[in-house]
Amino acid sequence: MTLRTILLGACSALAFAGMASAETLTIATVNNGDMIRMQKLTDDFKAKNPDIDLEWVTLEENVLRQKVTTDIATKGGQYDVLTIGTYEVPIWAKQSWLLPLDNLGADYDADDLLPAIRSGLTVDGKLYAAPFYGESSMVMYRKDLFDAAGLKMPDAPTWDFIADAAKKITDKDKEIYGICLRGKAGWGENMAFLTAMSNSFGARWFDESWKPQFDQPEWKDTLTFYVDLMKEAGPPGASSNGFNENLALFQTGKCGMWIDATVAASFVSNPKESKVADKVGFALAPDKGLGKRGNWLWAWSLAIPASSQKVEAAEKFVAWATSKDYTKLVAEKEGWLNAPPGTRTSLYENAEYQKAAAFAKMTLDSINAADPTKPTVKPVPYVGVQFVAIPEFQGIGTAVGQQFSAALAGQVSVDQALQSAQQLTTREMTKAGYIK
Repeated sequence: MTLRTILLGACSALAFAGMASAETLTIATVNNGDMIRMQKLTDDFKAKNPDIDLEWVTLEENVLRQKVTTDIATKGGQYDVLTIGTYEVPIWAKQSWLLPLDNLGADYDADDLLPAIRSGLTVDGKLYAAPFYGESSMVMYRKDLFDAAGLKMPDAPTWDFIADAAKKITDKDKEIYGICLRGKAGWGENMAFLTAMSNSFGARWFDESWKPQFDQPEWKDTLTFYVDLMKEAGPPGASSNGFNENLALFQTGKCGMWIDATVAASFVSNPKESKVADKVGFALAPDKGLGKRGNWLWAWSLAIPASSQKVEAAEKFVAWATSKDYTKLVAEKEGWLNAPPGTRTSLYENAEYQKAAAFAKMTLDSINAADPTKPTVKPVPYVGVQFVAIPEFQGIGTAVGQQFSAALAGQVSVDQALQSAQQLTTREMTKAGYIK
């Protein structure tokens, strides 16, 4: 056997060994546009980490939450990287279900993360999830429809102005609906919107003794206003519409206004995706003059479950996907307009981003205006703007969301929905020991 043959054989053996040792990360994520874009750009990650393969589990928002929660609570170990939100991070970190992100690399620059977003992902001084994008909520509207109706959108509108404008710009014969709002049941779907909205109406989930408040006039005012507005100026089948469905309606020119996540601003402004891209304006979420706006605070973030056996590889992926370099990669491939928003101070200081994204300042102002520690007009015992940061909220929030979605669909009255919400929430909170 020649030396050349021996060397070739050795090289082949090493190559095979390298192939055999490649780790596959299983990543659970939501089917939102920014995450879909991330999957398309992972060639960059693969080029830098040829020994790591990626397997994606991409799910609709409600399904993702259910599957990820079940897996982590049972220590199933199905996923190595989880896409989770601001609600789950502190609760799961305290249960020791998540690993602290101590090894994201010397150049990661965690201090560049926006303080409002970072604080929600930090427990006892340690970061337990890295934000992929952060958001509040705001009004997105069609300037052409407003002009045609002789209306001018204020930078900080009231709910009464929104309702009046929605009715004036509705033209059902042309399939143009004055307003699109979430109706699909889920604690993070319709209840994210309705909880934030209720804050501005003076409502709250619980009083200071954890007694549910759905029997109070503020909740009746909120839900009545919402249902009546959607009946008069909303699209048909609204009780089935979540974030993605309303995004599609707005992009195809069927919504005059849409109040939802600030992250949607880049999608509705992108001429490749939106028929109305050059006609969109932005305003702060509405208020009722009580000192609180109907805007929330959220980050879709990447976390590593304690059950993962591939921690080092998972850390490399999380660092890549939430880094400054990833933001630059998106800008290079898709333009600054599409950079993942709401996570880094440096993005909002970037002149190219400010020029490309007309919504940048409104997004940052909305994020900074939301206060999870004082989310309501009256005092409350909980933290969280569009959610209540207790483990029981997932189940309760979704059950209440089903009642409110049924009210929107006309299957039950507003009063019936509120009565059911009060009963089921009281029952669950008593069972969990909050109500003595």
